[in-house]
Amino acid sequence: MATTVQAPGPARPGSAQSPFGDRRTSLGAKLRAPGFYRAAWMMVLGVAFAFALTWLVRMTTGHTTFHHFIDGEAVLTVALIAAPLMFLVGIGGFDYWFYWAVGRPTRPEDHSGHGAYTWKDYFRINTDHKVIGIQYTVTSFFFLLVGGLIAMLMRAELAQPGAQFIDANTYNSLFSVHASILIFFFIIPVFAGFGNFVIPIMIGAPDMAFPRLNALSYWLLPVGGLIMLSSFLAPGGAFADGWTAYAPLSTDMPVGQVFFSLGVQFAGASSIMTALNFLVTIITMRAPGMSFFRMPLLVWANFATSLLVVIATPFIAASQFFVLLDRSLGFNFFNAGAGGDVLMYQHVFWFYSHPAVYIMMLPGFGIISEIIAVKSRKPIFGYRMMAFSLLAIVVLGFTVWAHHMFTSGMSNWIRYPMAITTCIIAVPTGIKIFSWLATLWRGVLHLDTPMLFTLAFLVTFTIGGISGVALAMLPADIDLSSSYFIVAHIHYVLFGGSLMTIFAGVYYWFPKMTGRMYDERLGKWHFWSTFVFFNLTFMPMHFLGLEGMPRRVATYSTQFADTNLFISIASWLLGLSTLIFLYNMITSWRGGPRAVANPWRGMTLEWQVSSPPPVFNFDRVPTVVGGPYEYGVPGAVHGILGPAPAGAAAGAPPGVRLSRSE
Repeated sequence: MATTVQAPGPARPGSAQSPFGDRRTSLGAKLRAPGFYRAAWMMVLGVAFAFALTWLVRMTTGHTTFHHFIDGEAVLTVALIAAPLMFLVGIGGFDYWFYWAVGRPTRPEDHSGHGAYTWKDYFRINTDHKVIGIQYTVTSFFFLLVGGLIAMLMRAELAQPGAQFIDANTYNSLFSVHASILIFFFIIPVFAGFGNFVIPIMIGAPDMAFPRLNALSYWLLPVGGLIMLSSFLAPGGAFADGWTAYAPLSTDMPVGQVFFSLGVQFAGASSIMTALNFLVTIITMRAPGMSFFRMPLLVWANFATSLLVVIATPFIAASQFFVLLDRSLGFNFFNAGAGGDVLMYQHVFWFYSHPAVYIMMLPGFGIISEIIAVKSRKPIFGYRMMAFSLLAIVVLGFTVWAHHMFTSGMSNWIRYPMAITTCIIAVPTGIKIFSWLATLWRGVLHLDTPMLFTLAFLVTFTIGGISGVALAMLPADIDLSSSYFIVAHIHYVLFGGSLMTIFAGVYYWFPKMTGRMYDERLGKWHFWSTFVFFNLTFMPMHFLGLEGMPRRVATYSTQFADTNLFISIASWLLGLSTLIFLYNMITSWRGGPRAVANPWRGMTLEWQVSSPPPVFNFDRVPTVVGGPYEYGVPGAVHGILGPAPAGAAAGAPPGVRLSRSE
């Protein structure tokens, strides 16, 4: 039931909105038009503003407070705020709103900034949610490669006891940047990429509710990530206190710590903008006939995730503002000697960061639900309970933050309710595991690459969940919290959980995103190498932790040497397996077989349009007439492209059987 591809409209060579423009365009026009030329000189202006502002403030305060009117750290802190903002202004992220704010006539919307007609359109402000989805996804995978290379450097250092080629402080910087980049600039935003591409089409919408805000939210991502990576160039090196950046340690670190605090702010602002956009889009722009209980579970998952992001992300922003104020203005929020509360940082940070675990998991749960239903040709078992369990995780996610603080020195009494709620939150996740298994039971399984990664997720995430329940027990957590058991647990949850779902989603929606089919043989090679070497890398870490090897150390006792060498070799092979994925994606995108509209025979709306979809998704407004997973029900249809025929029962066209849920 593929719709006709919409004509792409006129080409736009030399458009004022292109960062590259026409060679014949004058340099002056390029410098004035939104794009990278204007962004470059505006960033220089931002640095000059940082010098001027800090000099002015310190001069007006006088020598009694400041011995020097120019201070490198002060200028750098202001420049790390001003220069990125000026870059965003320069590329055109705020142009439309500036027009409105100063009362200039609103420019007619000619859609010149909507859709991708050449590769250059991916390097400018673009309001098409599909373009933004691909921008998010590709950028996130760039940061995955960077974070993965850092991990391989760490494992090279840990292959033998003692110092190999870096000192302990550099090692601390490596694992800090590794974790921060992969959490804030890969796992969280790559799910935003999937959601941006798929969700509007799934619900029958032509675009996101706020396209310009959507474009701006993407460009905050590379800005924040590059700020964080640039910390390696800072005097004293990169931040070296872990991705948690515990105060008061972080308030006393070299200036590289500022790069972390501000990089997180840009990532958090991007997440909040995207989440608000998802919420408004899902609530207000669903196709006729799509009630909440006709929504695909991926939409439910993004709805629940967006609630978590909007509620929780301001807390990590607050924690980093507190650190900046302590560092730059001497507020002493975390200085016990000046009346500050040392533990307050951890409470504020983990009130975000435990819900953040589910921000990194719930969209993956939605991806798994879509793939299992299609690849087993069965309705999702317990659809409504699956939806309610997502909302239960949203609520319970805010009740368990202090289980990360069992050894922090907080009051003993708070440990007990946190241990109980940590066990309880496993219940809605367990509901999902058993629902997926029940869906697979007696299904007609199609074991292609997306399905293999899906089944691997069920295995590895369950292992990570079981170790998480073990860590909810106070005696076990107190004994293991500083050991390599925690390293194994978090990687089974985030690599074995999140990354397995990400790979599954890439292979599943690759035909829809690119209009090409990937190489199935290379996909299976990628799966088996990833699954085998992942388990060989992280499973032994459980035993290292139980034997007492501490985490976050650059060296270790010789008794752990053989196991660490084994882990390092396996980790390098795991890293090399990613090259198979990259080769497959690049070559298939460039010259793979053309994809049909619905290669997987899915029922949801994104499979009812061409691959790739038309610029505005649908030539006719779709109407939803049934549930999204009625596989095996004769005549069942989820949606039709156009209005339902008059007089059809419950909006169903003649001859179409209503879904069981109706």
